[in-house]
Amino acid sequence: MSLVIERLAGQPVACRVVLEDLAATARLAGWLSTWFGPRDTITLTGDLGAGKTEFARALIRAFAEDATVDVPSPTFPILISYDFPRGRVVHADLYRILEADELDELGWDELRENALLLVEWPDRAEERLPADRLDVELFHAAGTDYGAGLGPEARIAILTGHGSVGARLDRFQIADSLIEQSGFATAERVFLQGDASSRSYTRLVMPGRSAILMNAPRQPDGPPLRRGLPYSQLVHLAEDVKPFVAMDRALLAQGFSAPLLYSADLDTGLLVLEDLGREGIVAGAPPAPVPERYHAAMEVLAALHTRNLPRTLNVAPRVERALPIYDAAAMLTEIDLMLDWYLPARGIRLDGVVREEFHLLWRSALNPVLAEPATWVLRDYHSPNLIWLPGREGLRRVGLIDFQDAVMGPAAYDVVSLAQDARVDVPEDLELQLVGHYVKLRREADPTFDVRGFARSYALMGAQRASKILGIFTRLNDRDGKPHYLRHLSRIRRHLARCLSHQDLGSLRMWYEAVLPSRDFAA
Repeated sequence: MSLVIERLAGQPVACRVVLEDLAATARLAGWLSTWFGPRDTITLTGDLGAGKTEFARALIRAFAEDATVDVPSPTFPILISYDFPRGRVVHADLYRILEADELDELGWDELRENALLLVEWPDRAEERLPADRLDVELFHAAGTDYGAGLGPEARIAILTGHGSVGARLDRFQIADSLIEQSGFATAERVFLQGDASSRSYTRLVMPGRSAILMNAPRQPDGPPLRRGLPYSQLVHLAEDVKPFVAMDRALLAQGFSAPLLYSADLDTGLLVLEDLGREGIVAGAPPAPVPERYHAAMEVLAALHTRNLPRTLNVAPRVERALPIYDAAAMLTEIDLMLDWYLPARGIRLDGVVREEFHLLWRSALNPVLAEPATWVLRDYHSPNLIWLPGREGLRRVGLIDFQDAVMGPAAYDVVSLAQDARVDVPEDLELQLVGHYVKLRREADPTFDVRGFARSYALMGAQRASKILGIFTRLNDRDGKPHYLRHLSRIRRHLARCLSHQDLGSLRMWYEAVLPSRDFAA
């Protein structure tokens, strides 16, 4: 399926797609279902019999990931709503709407809240359509310049992006070109649930092989937080896809299992990557660590941390990236998320004096850790981002993804990320085994490895990470409407309490005990 961009002066971006049969129509609908979701609107236009309802039916089933979902025509009820794991879909047919007031009776303005809205006969809504929307116009190919040699089922689809959707439609066409270059033009597109970021992923499935489309548009800077810089720059988060590509190539060069890059458009942030599979290092329901796999993941870190790793990485010919330093300023900015989000959610607000004391204590505690030799810190080295590859050997059994925010910093950070997983209960005895295994491997490689110093760094980085995540997960609920992250808070509080019980962190522990409710700080 090949898309042709038609740029019309002063008009929205438009794509013309030739659909040879109903199967092609379903493929286009399925792909659109991976690019559009809750809070989006897709209008369907065309004459009677052009295939609008069939197109909507295919899109809804693809969104549901269930080809058996019953999708009747909404002509009589006007609205039909569906609730799927990925979100709500509202299918509207406005053919019988005669007056605009009837839309108010339907609750029209509220329909798009947390729902994908599909609208047939959108002209009945007049000016009530959102400015940002996709229009899909369908008509028979017969009698057009594109209909020669095609059967009676052939259709032409004109996709028009209104408002901000025009840029998304542009990306849609670029992605199609990359997928074709990678040899996956005929692949089934399957939406993958993403992470807490704005990136999205689509699995491209063909017989015997698959790939991943990463859609990572450059993120606009947020409001200035300090020194005129937004949060993302203060803590060195990737703002485009180039840091991912740089670290991906660097990990592959070191012999680790990062995904191969099949094709890329670095400017738009679209990548087609090797699919490392679906098997993780946890199993069961609820997910629990598989000890063998966690040990293998810890061996990857031990091997990585014994190497002399470069700070400057290659992105593309004559394009390099220097990994940022994970310094005290970045770590303190992250920890402040606990003060700014988690504590207020618990009814606790601090004055400037108490905050300054907090910063002084943390700066003092961080000084010895930041004086250690720096290494690659992948930063999100935990179960959601580690793939188990049983067909490979040694260190290559652990597949690595989601490392675009990598920095140069303390080795202990990634160790504690794995052993004190924020989303999975790692039993304390397994945690001790994992850390002991790491220390053993480090000492075998370097008999001078400072075990006591590492133990302090492990505890401090664990406290830093737990404090940060308490803030992040609260923010995801309060600001972004993602309450499912709250179920992890009790686990993270336990991690925080245990880390601050280290004998060298007494001053920090006293501050936390004085500020946090005792029930929040119980190990």
